[in-house]
Amino acid sequence: MNIADPQNSNPLPELTDATRAVQHLIGAARELQARASRELGVNGTDMSALALLQQYGPMGPAELASRLGIRSASVTVLIDRLEQAGHVQRTSHPRDRRRVTVSATPSALHATLQFLRPSILAIDALSRSLDADAQQIVTAFLRDATRAMDP
Repeated sequence: MNIADPQNSNPLPELTDATRAVQHLIGAARELQARASRELGVNGTDMSALALLQQYGPMGPAELASRLGIRSASVTVLIDRLEQAGHVQRTSHPRDRRRVTVSATPSALHATLQFLRPSILAIDALSRSLDADAQQIVTAFLRDATRAMDP
């Protein structure tokens, strides 16, 4: 499969099976997140915000906006919406009372975990089925692939 590069319209070389598998994994993760957003009754951007808060922990609105790639006014509306739904809470920043920190509520964490639990356990079972050397290789590859996608 060749993918066109939108910058110069030159096709990429034939991709390896591992590269295509990572592409499929990314697609499956997007589909899983879309199903989770429907389960929680939130839109895709709201679900992305919850996922970020669950992955990285509490953060300020400006950091959340930056990670989501949206404006600060938009993130305020998003936080209001999630707070009204009971999915996030605002608290005063521990060191600077003028700042606000946003965190996912325990009920949002629980609901998301309940939805994702079957997938998490299935992936964990696959991982446990590998011998120690294979686990190290897969882990290193996935960490490096993740770094390759970071800005």
